[in-house]
Amino acid sequence: MKKLVCLLALLSFGQAFAQTQIVPADTVPAIVHHQSGPNGITFSSTLRPLRPIAGAPEPFYTYFWEFGDGSFSFEKDPLHLFPDSGLYQVRLFATNSYDDGKRPPTRPKPLKPGSSRPVLAANPYKSEPSLFKSGGSIEMKTNCMPKPGDDMMLVLGYRNKAENGIASLNGTIAFLYNDKEFNKDNFELAEVRNYHNEKKSSMDKYGSFAALRPSTDGYAASLNGPSFSEAIVPVFDPESTSLIKEKMNAFRKAESWKFENLKSGQENFLFLHLKTTPEMIKDTNAVVKLTGMFIPDDALAPTEFFTMELQIVASHDPNKMILKNSRMNYRFTGKNRKLTYRVKFQNTGKGPAKKVDVGVAIPPNLNIASIEILDSKPKIVNCDSAYANQSCMDTVRTADSVHFVFKNIYLPGLQQKGVNDADSTMGYVEYRIGFLEKPKKLPFRSGAAIVFDKNEPIYTNRATGKYKTGLSPGIIAGYGFPFENGNSPFSGQKNITFGLSIAPYAPHRYFLQAELYMNSFSEKEFLIKRTPGDGRFISVPNRKEERIDYTDSTAKIRVITMNIVPLQLRRNFNKYFGAGIGTMVSFNLDKQAKPLRTIFLEATAAGTSPPIKESFQKISSSFNDFQNTLFADIQVGKVHVGPAIGFRYLYTLQQSNNRLITYLTWKF
Repeated sequence: MKKLVCLLALLSFGQAFAQTQIVPADTVPAIVHHQSGPNGITFSSTLRPLRPIAGAPEPFYTYFWEFGDGSFSFEKDPLHLFPDSGLYQVRLFATNSYDDGKRPPTRPKPLKPGSSRPVLAANPYKSEPSLFKSGGSIEMKTNCMPKPGDDMMLVLGYRNKAENGIASLNGTIAFLYNDKEFNKDNFELAEVRNYHNEKKSSMDKYGSFAALRPSTDGYAASLNGPSFSEAIVPVFDPESTSLIKEKMNAFRKAESWKFENLKSGQENFLFLHLKTTPEMIKDTNAVVKLTGMFIPDDALAPTEFFTMELQIVASHDPNKMILKNSRMNYRFTGKNRKLTYRVKFQNTGKGPAKKVDVGVAIPPNLNIASIEILDSKPKIVNCDSAYANQSCMDTVRTADSVHFVFKNIYLPGLQQKGVNDADSTMGYVEYRIGFLEKPKKLPFRSGAAIVFDKNEPIYTNRATGKYKTGLSPGIIAGYGFPFENGNSPFSGQKNITFGLSIAPYAPHRYFLQAELYMNSFSEKEFLIKRTPGDGRFISVPNRKEERIDYTDSTAKIRVITMNIVPLQLRRNFNKYFGAGIGTMVSFNLDKQAKPLRTIFLEATAAGTSPPIKESFQKISSSFNDFQNTLFADIQVGKVHVGPAIGFRYLYTLQQSNNRLITYLTWKF
């Protein structure tokens, strides 16, 4: 028996130990291999096997290599030539597309290349990849779209264009992130790797005195003053200042670096490691912006900006649909409002595609006839104006969709032999579309199906347009109808209501509304107590004593009440009818009571003497008599914004008092 127990214990321990040794596939880092050759070092990698998603295209990896010397590559197996035989940290960031797992973790690989290497190219500043495809002095590129929970690498490149005609440049490079369109930060800048002695700097001065350029005006130097080279006089550039301020005001975070001695034709790169925050917006239709700024000190070189828009994604799929500025202000949405969509696609196959059909489902609130093509890649002419067999785009409209058909093109496949530039396998179509009429304040969605030649369609995400909540203040003016019931001293008394409300702007479904208003009751005399005379007498001036019949103790009361509606649930059923229920807390904001005693005398042979009235000092009080009231109401009219008329029934719990108020409301 003891042997059996020991054997079971050993077996359990062995199973537990084995389980601790099992490493989940998603945590296996990318393994980097290298092979030295006559023209440099060739890199390759071993990655975990891809796991296909049912119904999705074949999964694949995309690659971003950082060689540790300021150079990079997006090729699968790049060839790289290091500048010397120093120690470099090589990193591979692999992104899994159409795969249901996580990206392979990155682990730096220390590498010390040999000293034997071929002669460098004539231009030592020419980088292997071509990053500056838009022709500017600054450009950025990421290795993937931002995905909540994933890291992202961004290459920020800047250069001294040869056409500037400036032999050497000094200046500032800046990176702006976490745009203010979102309430929370989406990124954390975890690390910046630079290789050209860029010095960390501050953007504070650019917030108020942006683009101050040094001037070499010789008249600034006096005879005994500084030398010509030391006479640096700031020159105010209002256009650049305005642009820099505009860019900075759109973001919450800014990082900047000073660069010096940037030679003509030289291209430098910074590598920014961005982490998505736990608070990152989970809306996979949202588009976040990142902006780079190139601010040279030399007035002859212009300040330049580069803004990239990145869609937050749930998975790394190259075919996607983006709605720019998807969160809209409903106040300014109507027939004249235009939306801009971009559908991106990538040929991930092993051969080129000659035809790409991008079919887009159009939401019912958008006007298909208003579609206007803004841009495309490849950039081709409209088929209506093309000659025979010319590359062109045909736009085919149906009742609820539109097809953008790229004809007679050559789009290389990502897995095609000899294709090393992934950008050449990608394309897009960007178009603008308007609304049919003032839409309902409800989300609307659009998606695309992409067909490469005669293959099965690939479906993109659904781009969703949403409206910002938007707060709408309103005014309330009403009149209270009396009901003669309940225990309230004001039962049956008319009153005037005036106040304010706050609610989402023009809602179409259930929504919450808060209110604050006052009721003013007109002055009214109330009987507090009636006391019998009980045979007592009272002296009446200029007359003999007379017997008291009874005595009334009364008070003239004027009350202004404050009403707070902290919770009210409403719904607009259509444009002209809405209803709501809620609870209200009331208290006396100001109560004025003037006590009065009236003595009524018994009738005598001479007749009835007039009553004797005695007044007392006025009594004031406030912030008392708290009451809880339940109510329900209906509204008719233009209930989304106003004007509308409402009828509200109220029931006060403490006094079993009910009443009706009719009111007018108008929202702004």
